[in-house]
Amino acid sequence: MKWLIASDIHGSAYFCRQLLQRYEAEQADRMLLLGDILYHGPRNDLPEGYAPKEVIAMLNPLANDILCVRGNCEAEVDQMVLDFPVLADYALLSAGKRLIFATHGHVWNAANLPPLHKGDILLHGHTHIPVCGPCGEHGDFTLMNPGSVSIPKENSPHSYMTFDGAQFLWKNLEGEIYREPFSI
Repeated sequence: MKWLIASDIHGSAYFCRQLLQRYEAEQADRMLLLGDILYHGPRNDLPEGYAPKEVIAMLNPLANDILCVRGNCEAEVDQMVLDFPVLADYALLSAGKRLIFATHGHVWNAANLPPLHKGDILLHGHTHIPVCGPCGEHGDFTLMNPGSVSIPKENSPHSYMTFDGAQFLWKNLEGEIYREPFSI
């Protein structure tokens, strides 16, 4: 199964449209959204094409394809307009012998680790910065972040990831791989 993994759309219809074009081009089976879907948050400027109602209209038809975790900008009112669950703090995904702990990153992160075993993956957004690296006191697990679809930081591209069960790829919204793949 191929997953497209993205975070931090922040209500941008402009970048959500590009993400959905990539979802179709990637021929992914499912989409994992790591939170902050509709609202831009008080610390961020409005992203280009800010139109949460348009984002709702684009994502709801894909409700059966989307797994989502709650970001720090999600609220109960968001669940009232979205046809897929958005209020779970995390999702656990099996990847062979590894566990993927998918969350937004504002609660569970490198400074506040969830219960993980050696080799597991902590996958989160929130920082708007793509990451792949060792995590934990002894580097026992891997921290991954797809970056941000609409408001990237630290000169990173508007981005997402794919995961095919064996390898994670970081891609910009043109579909170009821009960092080394991570194989499990």
